[in-house]
Amino acid sequence: MRIAHVSDSHLTNPEGVATSVGITVALLRAAGHRVVLHCPGPLSRSRRRPGEVPSLSVPTRPYRLALPRPPSAPVDVVHVHTTGPLGVAGLRWAASRGVPTVLTWHTDLVAYAAHYPEIPIGAAYAGLRLGLRWRTGDLWALARPGPGRQARLAALGRCLLAHTSVLIAPSAKTATMMAAMAGRTPIVVLPTPTAAPHSDADDRRRLRARLGIAADAPVLLAVGRATAEKNPELLLAAFTKVRRELPAAQLVLLGARRHRLAVRRTARRYGVADALHLLRPVPRDRVGAHYRMADVLAFTSTTDTQGLVLSEAEAYGLPVAIVDIQLVDRPGTGTTRPVAEPNAAAFGALLTRLLTERELRAGVIRDGRAAVAAWSGERYVAELVKLYASLPPVSAAGPATPKARRGDAEAR
Repeated sequence: MRIAHVSDSHLTNPEGVATSVGITVALLRAAGHRVVLHCPGPLSRSRRRPGEVPSLSVPTRPYRLALPRPPSAPVDVVHVHTTGPLGVAGLRWAASRGVPTVLTWHTDLVAYAAHYPEIPIGAAYAGLRLGLRWRTGDLWALARPGPGRQARLAALGRCLLAHTSVLIAPSAKTATMMAAMAGRTPIVVLPTPTAAPHSDADDRRRLRARLGIAADAPVLLAVGRATAEKNPELLLAAFTKVRRELPAAQLVLLGARRHRLAVRRTARRYGVADALHLLRPVPRDRVGAHYRMADVLAFTSTTDTQGLVLSEAEAYGLPVAIVDIQLVDRPGTGTTRPVAEPNAAAFGALLTRLLTERELRAGVIRDGRAAVAAWSGERYVAELVKLYASLPPVSAAGPATPKARRGDAEAR
């Protein structure tokens, strides 16, 4: 098939959307499909690869803002991953040419709008470009927290899905969240698989030595941003409880680019600053060494739509602990992840058990690895291609209702 993937997130971005898009594009190409990824690229034309669009770095943010250029070559399907300028251009281009459109909902825009002012700004742009007749009052409501903003974001979600043949939700949690906006647009649950573990330049002992961590110290690992929507406050509060039982325990927070000073201040307030290792993002080929170095992955976010790092950790044989009951089911199997109430006492107790109870730990590792093996890249891409093939042409005047049914490609 000829497939255009569209993402406002460049593949080098250290975040889940870029990782998911990169895995999907690589798997489709390996299966023999003709895939062009339209994403932000360098300003210099000579340095841009096919599909890349001129873009500028955004100050204080780890991403780039691209010109709203749509695909230019004939394709069978347009698969959009983001709702920024490139994603909106892809949706409009596909609708004007009668090309079926798939939208993967990677980000909880309502939850993130409280932490990122660019989301309401982007929502205003997307709504106006897609035909929402927002007036000054609507734009003002978008700019302010509260029910008015949520109502406008919900209206934008309905508008986006009206331009979409089928919506992919990377988890049952996301499918439930989007159901009220979907209207007649089908929702298919299709989690992104994780890439297979690979060898790293650092092994467990060498990386620990470089970080100043004893070879036998219990180590908790958190991977991702240290911004408020990831709940670092809960992470540090729970770590305090762990340290009461295991004084030698260490916490490694990998991926902290912003809010580093705030995290350090919070760690000092809880009395665990001496055991905190705050690391900036590293290239993806070096993340695996950190999974191998740790003993438990601690995941305190409740705003993620999938939590791709959970499957990544499980692929490396690292047990995970979460507080989001809606992400408890592992893709591909009927097993569930260890989950605690989102408070310091309960989560700290769960982390301590995973560090100290050998049988519990072994069972969590076994189930995690089995789930990763069951939801393989081959199974995922087969379901995705079957979904693409089920989509009929749409009228150039607007999207038609596709034949795909909710759950056709659902992974359970």
